[in-house]
Amino acid sequence: MSDATQPQPETVALSDEHPAPNAPEVEPTKEAVEEPAKEAAPATIVDEAPEPQNSLTEKFAEAEWTALKEFRGEVPTIFTEAFPDKAEAKTSPVTLWGVVIDPTNLKTDARVSVILMKFLRARNLSVAEAKHMLISTLRWRESFNIESVLKEEFPDDVFGKVGYIYGRDKEHRPVVYNLYGANPDLQAVFGDVPRFIRWRVALQEKSIQELDFVNVDQMVQVHDYEGVSLWSGAGKAAAREASAIFQDHYPEFLSKKYFVNVPILMVWIFYAFRPFISPATLAKFELVGRGQYALHEALSKNIDATELPKRYGGEAEGF
Repeated sequence: MSDATQPQPETVALSDEHPAPNAPEVEPTKEAVEEPAKEAAPATIVDEAPEPQNSLTEKFAEAEWTALKEFRGEVPTIFTEAFPDKAEAKTSPVTLWGVVIDPTNLKTDARVSVILMKFLRARNLSVAEAKHMLISTLRWRESFNIESVLKEEFPDDVFGKVGYIYGRDKEHRPVVYNLYGANPDLQAVFGDVPRFIRWRVALQEKSIQELDFVNVDQMVQVHDYEGVSLWSGAGKAAAREASAIFQDHYPEFLSKKYFVNVPILMVWIFYAFRPFISPATLAKFELVGRGQYALHEALSKNIDATELPKRYGGEAEGF
């Protein structure tokens, strides 16, 4: 045997281009690769309900909308605190000045926004203070029994000529006239202070019934001091209590207030206290002297002559 080298079998490198002979073709498998989980976006609470609008809500400023949206979130708690003896107060609707406020859906009626905004504006958009005011108002209305007061009949010979709701101003706001001196028996008018307060609150509520909270949500008041003594003790006590009630429980209902036929002493008192009155409130007040010319000049700026009674320099028959 020779030392010649025996031929060696050819070695073929296996590759994708040279598969093993007769080897079954196998589809290459891809290992499942798990993608890293994406971080969840922070949850945002979006109120899907559209914002109902009317001509009054369309005038809300951006800061007012911001406060209102926060205030809405407090309404269920407000109702719970206002009516602690009512098990379902948190979800039960409440009617305030003819507008149904449903704590479970505060976007059913734009008038609800108008009502809530009154409390916010009265407290300079402080949600905490507006909340306290609304709770207090709801409690007071229940204890005062507003519905009963509206049904009460007051003696016509005492109050029949003392208060009127007559005509509208140029912005269609109702005008309320208080003529406390129309009844010369001031003791009959003011002597029974609780009765006077009930009558005055009833007049206020009836005035509010003239508002639609769509186009109009305020009124004009004319306080006529003809024949009224500033030294009447009962009169001062009644006026003081009525003012406190309107300030605490009837927010932002006054557009303009005229004090007419004002005695000179009251003018002095007014100007003495003027520095202590807020500019916003002061802008709503106007003191007017005596005489039809002076009355017409002042009142006709806001009230058309056809809506203004003749006794105040207008053309309407009035009262």
